[in-house]
Amino acid sequence: MVLVPGWVWQGGPVRRALAVGLSVGIFFGAFVAVESGSWAGAAVVVVVLSPLYGVRVARRMSKVWPSGADLEPADRALVVRVSRRGEAIMDARLAPAVVQYADALRRAREQDRLRWWAVALVGAVVVALAVYDTVAGTAREALVSWLVVALFALELTWWPKRRDRLMSRVERAEGAARALLRPDSQGG
Repeated sequence: MVLVPGWVWQGGPVRRALAVGLSVGIFFGAFVAVESGSWAGAAVVVVVLSPLYGVRVARRMSKVWPSGADLEPADRALVVRVSRRGEAIMDARLAPAVVQYADALRRAREQDRLRWWAVALVGAVVVALAVYDTVAGTAREALVSWLVVALFALELTWWPKRRDRLMSRVERAEGAARALLRPDSQGG
């Protein structure tokens, strides 16, 4: 959910599932095509992985930020975009949504932290498979395996820093939204 940009939030759950699912399906389908040389295998990955992953992410997005469904699509996308940039929302009626979105991202981040061990475990398996492919597989298999290792290295090293910077910006937007929600201290 933390990775999902504002334009994806503009649509409803089906559009979100398609956008995220197809992106992931095509990405991993390309890996299958490069590694195996099989376009049929890549197509199977796209056809199977896209709906499974897309539905999972769309459901998680809806569960973590249920009040997002109450917003108009353009407003929902604006809240996400402004929050992720760390900007102040100018529309006072959307200030509560910025606060709720910030809370949703914090919950999603906490859920992700509870699953770090799974990423580390799969990362270890990926390294073992890359070593095996290097020794016993083709050059193409080894290349793809080491690319996957690089992706896991990014997940474990670069992404936490990026996520922390994103959360800092979201908290800045949340602070501005909370200030907008406070009654005017000058009594105006």
